[in-house]
Order: sequence, then C-alpha cells, then structure tokens
Amino acid sequence: MGVYDRIRGVSRRDFFRIAGTYGMSSTLLAAGALGGAMTAANLAQAAESTYQKRFSKEPKHTLKFGAAGFNPQNLLIERAGVLDFARDLEERTDGEIRVEFIGNNQICNQLSCVEKTQQGIVDMYAASTQNSAGGAPYLNVLDYAYMFRSRADQYYFLYHPKSQEILRDPFEKMHGLKFLFSHAELRGIQLGLSWQDKPLVTSIEQLAGTKNRVTGTQLGRIAMQALNLNPTPIAWEETLDGLKQGLIDGAETWASAVAYANMSPVVSQCVDLRFFCGTEHTAMSASVFDGLGGDLQDAVMESAYFAQAYVQAANEAALVNTVGFSDPQLPDTIFAQNNVRLARLSDAEIKKAEEMCSPEFQPQLWEEWRERINNWAGGIDTYQEIYNTVREHDITLAENVEPRRWWKG
Repeated sequence: MGVYDRIRGVSRRDFFRIAGTYGMSSTLLAAGALGGAMTAANLAQAAESTYQKRFSKEPKHTLKFGAAGFNPQNLLIERAGVLDFARDLEERTDGEIRVEFIGNNQICNQLSCVEKTQQGIVDMYAASTQNSAGGAPYLNVLDYAYMFRSRADQYYFLYHPKSQEILRDPFEKMHGLKFLFSHAELRGIQLGLSWQDKPLVTSIEQLAGTKNRVTGTQLGRIAMQALNLNPTPIAWEETLDGLKQGLIDGAETWASAVAYANMSPVVSQCVDLRFFCGTEHTAMSASVFDGLGGDLQDAVMESAYFAQAYVQAANEAALVNTVGFSDPQLPDTIFAQNNVRLARLSDAEIKKAEEMCSPEFQPQLWEEWRERINNWAGGIDTYQEIYNTVREHDITLAENVEPRRWWKG
C-alpha cells in the first residue's frame, strides 16, 4: 500500500490523477482541509477551489516545505500543524507567499530535513527536534531528562520570551535556522509484542536491561543509559521493522508518533515514562526569512503563532479521541483497536526515574554536554534557566496554557 492510499475513500490512482491536474500542494492542502473520509469527487472539487485561490496571482516568494513523513491523513493523528501553517501563511499574505508542500519522505526524512534546509534544497521543514539534533546539535537543549514535568510545561516554555533567548536565538545563530513552532509530547518506552502477555509495567526496574531504539539526540542517550535502557540508534523509518522482527524490545518515542506511523500493531505497551521531550517542530532557513520583506516576515511569525495555538489545542484532543492515550481509553481509538495498553507510572516511580538520570540528581552525567550547550548559548545555564522558567506556573492541563507571542517579550 502506498502512502497516499491512507487518504481514506480516495484510491491511489484517483489521488494522483487529481494531483496531476491541480498540483500536489493544492491537492494535499485541500485534503488536509477536508479531513477524515472523502470521495474522489469532493477532493477534486476542493483541490480545484484551492488551486484557483492559490494561483489567482503570482507569488513574490515560493517556499519549498519538506515535511518528513507527513500527509493529510496522519496529520489528523499527530497534529503537528504543518498544513495548517502553510494554508494560513498563504491566506495571510494574500498569495504573496506560496508554499510547495512536500511530505511523505519524498524530499527529506526525519534525519535529513534539517540538513536539506541548511543546504537550501528546501526552505523550511518539519521533523522532530530529537531526530534533527544530528544535523543541528543545539536542539539537544530541549532534551535534558525531566526538565519538563508535563506537556503544559513544554507549551509554557514554547510561548515564553525565555524560549527566544535560550532556544530560538542560539539555534538561529549556530545553525542558520528559525524555530517557528512545535507540537509537544513527552517520550516514553513503546514496548513490542514480546510484552503483550506480560504484566503491565508499573516500575522502572521492569524495563531494566531492555534494548530500545534511540533518536539522534545525544542527551536522550545519557538518560537512557542511566536508566539501563540500552539505547540503540535506529532510523525512525526502520523502527517499525525493528519492533516487528524483535530486534529491539521497544522504542523511545511518544504516543501519537506510534499511532501516526502505523506502529500500533507492533506495540503492546505504551510506558508513560515522560523522561524527555518529543517535539515535532517546524523551522525555516533564517536567510530565506531575512529575504522576505518586513510585512511578510510579520506574517510568517503570526502564522507560526496561529499554528502553535492550533497544535496545542488539537493535539491534546487527538491524544484522547484519536490516539487513545488516556485511562480508560475510548473504544474506537487507534490504541484500543490495536490492544496497546497504556502503562502509567506512579508519581513515586517517576520520581525514582528522575533521581536515576536527571541533571538535578546526577549532574556528573551531564557535565560535558551541559557545558558544551551552555557555551553555544553564550554562557547561559540552559538547563537551570529552562527548569526554573517552567516551574513559574502550576498549570496541569496543557490546553490551559495561555498562548503568547514569544518574540514580543
């Protein structure tokens, strides 16, 4: 089955016929706006309408957007906001910016999108910060273990002016990239089918000695080694096969990633360890941004703010209603249909894990990388600053975090 067959109700042949008439970006944007099940007829109608609106005038700038493995269907599972950002930016600029959306790993994947943006092959990209950390190591700044307690902490930081100082400015200075917005979840261990008949995991000791896939993040490996989780580097695109064949016991990733990547059939337990960030971010080339006029730069930032607020609300809802990341699970969710059990750990068990691996309790494990990141940031104590910033609030539900324009202070 090809990737476009997952756009429900439309055959691969019909999809490509429509895309051949109206262009891939117009068809993808139309499919994203329709959402859910659709027919070839209403997709064609929506694509035509989208095409006519988008091509009613000549754009000043056409931006190529490499969106790793994303398409309109899986973006209804993990609400990364990339099509919503593209659509809003085109409308907000009245067509002066046109976005050429290229998903489904066609131009870049989770590991390569960041480098292809730096090389000018694409102008903007969407991928996880952890996978992108291989090509842009400053992104490790988000991955100190247990720095964020919750998704509310993550959104609070992304909206906070401190994110400009600690995350965005050093990232732009070091890598030539502008961090626009991100989805926010926390990573756990997704156990394969060998754990299907085992008791639900309730303690960190039960995971000791298991072999687990790790992303491109260096800091994630430090935490996993301290927790005796045997980090094994495997590309995201190969993780499904690794789990299926039993080459690994599990994978460190987040709930909606399991669901959108069709991993649920080979995952038996989703262990909510919450030990570091899972952030599917969108960024763009800083030189491309600088080449836009002032009004268009403002539009990019406002569309990023719109997308950030959209993602915050939509992904929180999708986690419960679509993914099944709740206890009890709703019956028709992806996790419920595939018998993926949610293993919530007690506060005491999370504290135990934190004491085993976090910079707060095991500073010696982090010294080398912490000093490196702090130097890149111009001498800021990055871990402590983010740790303190997100503990300014006592919001428990991520959807209750107030959106702010982070660049306005």
